[in-house]
Amino acid sequence: MVIKTDELPAAGPADSAREPSSQTGGKVRPGSAELPAVMLLNGDCPERLRKEDGPSESPRENGLDEAEPGEEATGQEVIVIQDTGFSVKILAPGIEPFSLQVSPQEMVQEIHQVLMDREDTCHRTCFSLHLDGNMLDHFSELRSVEGLQEGSVLRVVEEPYTVREARIHVRHVRDLLKSLDPSDAFNGVDCNSLSFLSIFTDGDLGDSGKRKKGLEMDPIDCTPPEYILPGSRERPLCPLQPQNRDWKPLQCLKVLTMSGWNPPPGNRKMHGDLMYLFVITAEDRQVSITASTRGFYLNQSTAYHFNPKPASPRFLSHSLVELLNQISPTFKKNFAALQKKRVQRHPFERIATPFQVYSWTAPQAEHAMDCVRAEDAYTSRLGYEEHIPGQTRDWNEELQTTRELPRKNLPERLLRERAIFKVHSDFTAAATRGAMAVIDGNVMAINPSEETKMQMFIWNNIFFSLGFDVRDHYKDFGGDVAAYVAPANDLNGVRTYNAVDVEGLYTLGTVVVDYRGYRVTAQSIIPGILERDQEQSVIYGSIDFGKTVVSHPRYLELLERTSRPLKIQRHRVLNDRDEEVELCSSVECKGIIGNDGRHYILDLLRTFPPDLNFLPVPGEQLPEECTRVGFPRDHRHKLCCLRQELVDAFVEHRYLLFMKLAALQLMQQKASKVETPTSLENGSSLSVESKSEDSLGPEAGSEEEGSSASGLAKVKELAETIASDDGTDPRSREVIRNACKAVGSISSTAFDVRFNPDIFSPGVRFPASCQEEVRDQKQLLKDAAAFLLSCQIPGLVKDCTDHVVLPMDGATLSEVMRQRGINMRYLGKVLDLVLRSPARDQLDHIYKIGIGELITRSAKHIFKTYLQGVELSGLSAAISHFLNCFLSSYPNPVAHLPADELISKKRNRRRRNRPPGAADNTAWAVMTPQELWKNICQEAKNYFDFSLECESVDQAVETYGLQKITLLREISLKTGIQVLLKEYSFDSRHKPAFTEEDVLNIFPVVKHVNPKASDAFHFFQSGQAKVQQGFLKEGCELINEALNLFNNVYGAMHVEICACLRLLARLHYIMGDYAEALSNQQKAVLMSERVMGIEHPNTIQEYMHLALYCFASSQLSTALSLLYRARYLMLLVFGEDHPEMALLDNNIGLVLHGVMEYDLSLRFLENALAVSTKYHGPKSLKVALSHHLVARVYESKAEFRSALQHEKEGYTIYKTQLGEDHEKTKESSEYLKCLTQQAVALQRTMNEIYRNGPSANIPPLKFTAPSMASVLEQLNVINGILFIPLSQKDLENLKAEVARRHQLQEASKNRDKAEEPMATEPDPVGAPEDAASQPQGAKDPPSPSLQG
Repeated sequence: MVIKTDELPAAGPADSAREPSSQTGGKVRPGSAELPAVMLLNGDCPERLRKEDGPSESPRENGLDEAEPGEEATGQEVIVIQDTGFSVKILAPGIEPFSLQVSPQEMVQEIHQVLMDREDTCHRTCFSLHLDGNMLDHFSELRSVEGLQEGSVLRVVEEPYTVREARIHVRHVRDLLKSLDPSDAFNGVDCNSLSFLSIFTDGDLGDSGKRKKGLEMDPIDCTPPEYILPGSRERPLCPLQPQNRDWKPLQCLKVLTMSGWNPPPGNRKMHGDLMYLFVITAEDRQVSITASTRGFYLNQSTAYHFNPKPASPRFLSHSLVELLNQISPTFKKNFAALQKKRVQRHPFERIATPFQVYSWTAPQAEHAMDCVRAEDAYTSRLGYEEHIPGQTRDWNEELQTTRELPRKNLPERLLRERAIFKVHSDFTAAATRGAMAVIDGNVMAINPSEETKMQMFIWNNIFFSLGFDVRDHYKDFGGDVAAYVAPANDLNGVRTYNAVDVEGLYTLGTVVVDYRGYRVTAQSIIPGILERDQEQSVIYGSIDFGKTVVSHPRYLELLERTSRPLKIQRHRVLNDRDEEVELCSSVECKGIIGNDGRHYILDLLRTFPPDLNFLPVPGEQLPEECTRVGFPRDHRHKLCCLRQELVDAFVEHRYLLFMKLAALQLMQQKASKVETPTSLENGSSLSVESKSEDSLGPEAGSEEEGSSASGLAKVKELAETIASDDGTDPRSREVIRNACKAVGSISSTAFDVRFNPDIFSPGVRFPASCQEEVRDQKQLLKDAAAFLLSCQIPGLVKDCTDHVVLPMDGATLSEVMRQRGINMRYLGKVLDLVLRSPARDQLDHIYKIGIGELITRSAKHIFKTYLQGVELSGLSAAISHFLNCFLSSYPNPVAHLPADELISKKRNRRRRNRPPGAADNTAWAVMTPQELWKNICQEAKNYFDFSLECESVDQAVETYGLQKITLLREISLKTGIQVLLKEYSFDSRHKPAFTEEDVLNIFPVVKHVNPKASDAFHFFQSGQAKVQQGFLKEGCELINEALNLFNNVYGAMHVEICACLRLLARLHYIMGDYAEALSNQQKAVLMSERVMGIEHPNTIQEYMHLALYCFASSQLSTALSLLYRARYLMLLVFGEDHPEMALLDNNIGLVLHGVMEYDLSLRFLENALAVSTKYHGPKSLKVALSHHLVARVYESKAEFRSALQHEKEGYTIYKTQLGEDHEKTKESSEYLKCLTQQAVALQRTMNEIYRNGPSANIPPLKFTAPSMASVLEQLNVINGILFIPLSQKDLENLKAEVARRHQLQEASKNRDKAEEPMATEPDPVGAPEDAASQPQGAKDPPSPSLQG
């Protein structure tokens, strides 16, 4: 082990660098102290981690007492997890004994799972394991089983069935029969999702006969389909989900269902009958089967006649599969083939994902009979209760008990995080099911006599409410609009408090589901809340937005512990009797003690301070930065809050300011103290330093990550010495006091900026004694609003211009905005700034994505209210009509009203008590495209303050260069629509693009909490840090360790595991282990497809990495088909004109050059050149490289004039950018000479031919076919991977040097990252930014490249 777990800094990376009083402890290793800055450098950490990085770690520093006991633990902790495994022998009836590798902390149950999955034992479910004749308990750990050791023999013993076991068995057989059938993934059930990688790699990427193919340069067919070529205008949809050969599953049975004779009558029960099945075999034989306690046998019943006596052949089998094998030869043959195929699939294609991923397109599927699905629909089988005693789960108890698990050392924390994650993902699945049932009208309300909007529901121990303003609760805040956003704000609050994780403070399980135009909030139920009135239960906070307010000492104490990481100020407010009440949260936050004695907080919708740009307050003047761009603006509701990321960035910004002010004043003081000559030297050196400090100021301030700018560390150090300098010098205390005052700190002795979330809350009053504090707080809020406009948005646009972030679609753009704390309602302002930017052309892709996002979000707002007016029978007609108005060029689409198909005899009278989704009007049918687009433009103006110049979809496409297929994808993902996979003729003016048959389904859009694996994340970061410093081996070990821990907490599938695998693959590649790189990257691609979506920008990135590793392993045709797939996906998601496309096309061009397809190669390389020139400017080094690549292909074609022309362009750029003496310039000029010689030689030969005709004696011309090595070298360069040939000795010297510098850094306590010796990977030419684009310094770990 390289780093002991307890040596990771306890404080969050974001905070430890910032707060002088942070006690990180003195025992932090060099490698971990600088984590924060390393993170900024290294882009490979998944953005979700980075986003919540502040809150999720910082609790440790304020609640340090909880983390304390574990601190003393040793490095042994980590080893515990990798307890050495051993192998046991398994004896199952009817097959050869086999051995199985197990590990001591597995449960016996896990062996059961393995046996149910193995090809030869998969048909058994009802058995126990015996060791020396003793039965093993299902739930005991293997290490607790006496006498179990290497080589022990476990016997599989068949057990008698019960009704429950028989049902489980039938379900399992059904799952085996459907194991290759993708319909569950298309229908979005049971956490199945799609993956298409195996179609492009032709199965597994292992050594299975693959090696032969690429090497002998068999003619590979390299021509891509027409629509993938540069410049193609068509964007087909069908290739998105290519048909897999395995999907037409081998038919084993025609029908397997429950028989109509269930349940068995009493006298048959007493014979052991449990239930009856009805089967039609592939040979069309109809049989009736009895499931009895001893197993399965045929009985003599028919569809209309009950006869339970056994039929011939009188064969009793413990497994249904064995019985069916007996009676149907086709079943026997096909079932065996099916299982063979099933176990050959990559496990990542089969494992369930933690949260459901929905597909927005699906092919036409035949609907088949399915006993299990039918049974599920009628019984409310909720998740997996049949495996749990007591049937329905008490979600609240589970959620809270997992939080109470101990967390003193690593194994305990892992267990706890794993339990929390598992319960959250189960709860999310159950809540989603319930919310859909509520909207579809399948759940009875608990207040059925009230109006539909006001109804509340309880299902499966979850409480559901609709997003409407019930009883005018939000009257002052914007009514229904406020009631719609409140749940999302509340969920953010729950996320935040969960991340801070204070012992003793509990939040409710919360999931927000948008479905069919309605917003449903699902919450776990506080024990006892339903029996009491809310007024009695609330002992902290206010139920009427601040008129009556109560407080409670225990709540104050608990919330006080969250106040520091959340930057919430403890404050006093007045209640209705004018008494002062002390709070440590916003007034709406309510505290309720449940019957279980736990302290719950709920209604966390105003955890963060209000956003004054969207909250005009009479008599308050905003700073000039805000008024200049037209703020404050009226918004639909008054619940606009700043994002947590913004609060953190603002406080960081203030801290920097604080340091500069303090340092400057100190310098001046010290300078004025100068009396004796000796101190004069000292003083003068200081004042000189203060000048340099001063000149540093502006850049550091403008840079968001200013804290990593050189020199600032010294300032921090000064400030820290002042803080420790306990008042010996009153003047230095004065300095601190002034600096604190200037930055709005609430303490005058140390930096501490916090917000009062109740400021500007309608209905909240503050005591007279706090007027000054309230005034300061108001100023702070105005400054924060101005900071968002003057720092964050320009910072975002600058990052986009420098291509530090590379969003590719609406989701990745939103991600990038949210990381910087910019709410989506500022999208219009971001686009305005892009338009005014001097580098407008280089931001073209951002502008397009932004406009597309603006249009689809506005359309989503309209669609939401549109859908609320549609009854269930008209849903597909209404959605297809909306899509026609939104995307089709057909001028007047007509809606089909649902009454077409059936005529009802009598009109039933309208019932008042309908499910929410059963409105009776057909107002939606009269919408026209003109009206919809007018509304979209109006919505864009009202909500985003942006004027769209378009009256129809065709105008929008024309004006902004959008693609209709991209708009269809964006609107479908945002609203949950699933459309048929086919080619839509959007541009036809003769018929509408969509018919009602094209809308297949509507899915929920779910927001939920994402629990984190904190220890694993720490390992991941320290691994990245090691890699940054060039210690690849150690980095690799740490990241492998992180992967283990992630798997331990999240199971096998998760976005963070995906990032881990990608980084491991990259490291193995750099260290030359191509096979390992391939295997890890293949997993990363599969996981990205399954967890993020088959066409998510992240998946596109993963495909590109995998193609590179395939090429390096000489699997050329695979590499090409992967790159073509990536290009197709990028065309669909965005289009051709994206900076990332240049990188992709360079990759494709180089591979084609390698297989000597020169003309094709040129098409891609010249497109890449054009795109690079547009986005990086004609003088950039990327463009120079692009010219060189094109020149090389022309050289291979022997067209030397064109080659020379391109290489000269490149040479000129190198010369002007890097100077004559740079090696790049020299290389280029060498290459020019070589080209000129070849050109001259060729000309001579031609002249010879002209002069002497056929008799000319011609020396054979040397045309160079490119070597694979040279192509690979160029591929590595453009993908930002550098191998530096270092001898062993160089490496030793290098490490010694690094270690020496570390000691120096430690000695000076200098946390400054700017002098990091390695880690400065030269900005890779066209380095592929990661999915939602991270800081680019070293996107994937650099190889040990030495610079500086």
